[in-house]
Amino acid sequence: MKILVLSCSTGGGHNSCGRYIKEEFNANNIACDFVDYFSILGNKLSKRIEKLYLKSTKGKGNIFKSVYKLGEVYNKMGLISPVYELNKLGRQKVLKFIKTNGYDLIICSHLFPAMALTALKKEGYDLKLINVATDYTNIPFWNETNPDYFVIPHESLKESFTSKGILASVLLPLGIPVSSHFQIKKSSLNFATAKPKVLITSGSMGFGDLEKIVKEILAKLDIYLIVICGNNKKLYNKLKKINNANLMVKGFINNMNEYILASDLVLTKPGGLTSTEVAVLNKPLIHIMPIPGVENYNAAFFEEHNLSLVAHNIDDIILDIDLLLKDKDRQKEMLIKQREFINKKAAQELVEFVKNKF
Repeated sequence: MKILVLSCSTGGGHNSCGRYIKEEFNANNIACDFVDYFSILGNKLSKRIEKLYLKSTKGKGNIFKSVYKLGEVYNKMGLISPVYELNKLGRQKVLKFIKTNGYDLIICSHLFPAMALTALKKEGYDLKLINVATDYTNIPFWNETNPDYFVIPHESLKESFTSKGILASVLLPLGIPVSSHFQIKKSSLNFATAKPKVLITSGSMGFGDLEKIVKEILAKLDIYLIVICGNNKKLYNKLKKINNANLMVKGFINNMNEYILASDLVLTKPGGLTSTEVAVLNKPLIHIMPIPGVENYNAAFFEEHNLSLVAHNIDDIILDIDLLLKDKDRQKEMLIKQREFINKKAAQELVEFVKNKF
């Protein structure tokens, strides 16, 4: 068997999930490749879409919020979306790539390639498709895809998917896959401080007013702060100018697990994959700066099940950091809930399912 995992560069979470899936299959001696969907259609288009997504999340993310709300309207009216029609245009290039490379199963951690594959299935092509949701809700347009199976983050979210027309029989509530390798309990990092270590990560795009938040935290709390800026070089340069011995600033990194493991507390925007990464490593978590739309649903899921605290402004952030660092019972309760609700073996169980089914 040869497996193709498809995602695309609209934020880092989809791609990270796709790479985790590839990593887990490869670790089980199963041929599996990860490919950016847009690279099949053309590299220029991939870069243009990524830049468009980045622009949509600037400021308070109002453009992204409007697009997300429009998607919900299309769902409610039962209309075929322009998003589906756009991705349908690339279906023959995707089909040629699959046939040329001899793939038997396609796993999509992003909506766009799943739409192209659905268009091919409607035309009678015998393709095996598994969708993987990377958010703790059913985002608009997933119902326009036709997977053989659909991996979702939790059993309690089934109704969110079936209420939009997705068959209950295809749903696999395994959780969001994070590879076994990511979860290895080790860190080579050594911070020369006895102060509580607080990690802030804003996702691959570096979304949010982190400069202001960082300055407020350093002014009001006696902690050591590690900030991951992602690909946001402008933010990185601003933070590097802050002269404070209790601040470490990093750009894009490829060992996020080590930084999470070395920290006492993690602050992050509520991306589905990043939140899951923190939870599988079982660290106290505060959600900040959601991109309007899907990330609000992610934060709501975590808050409802006591998996995180959600801070809505800078004052909340300061209070929540202070609360979690001091209240060990609250920390313990949160970590217990994370172990209860977040399946750290989701990637392994997906591999076992595919081995048994296909």
